[in-house]
Amino acid sequence: MITAERKPLDEILELVGDKKKILVAGCDTCVAICLTGGEKEAEILASELRILAEKDGRAVEVEHTAAIRQCEWEYLDMIADKVAAADVVLSMACGIGIQSLAEKFAPKLVMPAVNTNMLGMPQEHAVWLERCVACGECRIGLTGGICPVVRCSKSLMNGPCGGSHDGLCEVTGPEKEEIECAWALIWERLKAQGREELMFTDRPPKDWSKSSSGGPRKMVREEAKPV
Repeated sequence: MITAERKPLDEILELVGDKKKILVAGCDTCVAICLTGGEKEAEILASELRILAEKDGRAVEVEHTAAIRQCEWEYLDMIADKVAAADVVLSMACGIGIQSLAEKFAPKLVMPAVNTNMLGMPQEHAVWLERCVACGECRIGLTGGICPVVRCSKSLMNGPCGGSHDGLCEVTGPEKEEIECAWALIWERLKAQGREELMFTDRPPKDWSKSSSGGPRKMVREEAKPV
């Protein structure tokens, strides 16, 4: 799932500026699951903005709403009236939803209230782990279902590197926690599957032209298109 974190309130206030009618628009899919941008979080942000405006003596109207998914225009039709009435919309969706909202209602001023950070897997309640970078060339069938691009700190396609020790990476996490060596994990998984010979395969370099670094990508399913 796509995960995100709310921007600092000071940054949000700077984006809103002196606008008098603010709509905080949540998204009830991915960002709702990661407790960042669902209807509940949109209501909380709207309340914070009202309190600050009242404290500063500013006449500001703040409403909140939520779409089932901001990334699909059919769901945005349901909040169209509220968007039209606002001077600025603070979207709490992921980057895709924010851009979809801005394009749907252009030239309406749409601002991001969150920072989209990764494609994550839930580890426990309120904790998500990055597991995919949407690189466009999945090879986890050859690495035991473990992605070396995202789980190896160096994104090595042939590992482990010389810095690996006792199953751990030489790099530490953002909170100084130890990181498991992806290639040690891959070795153990392949061994358990009886496919350890794949560790000795010479894998070609990653073709990054298939990722977003090669420009905006587009996917078309011809068989699914209406006749």
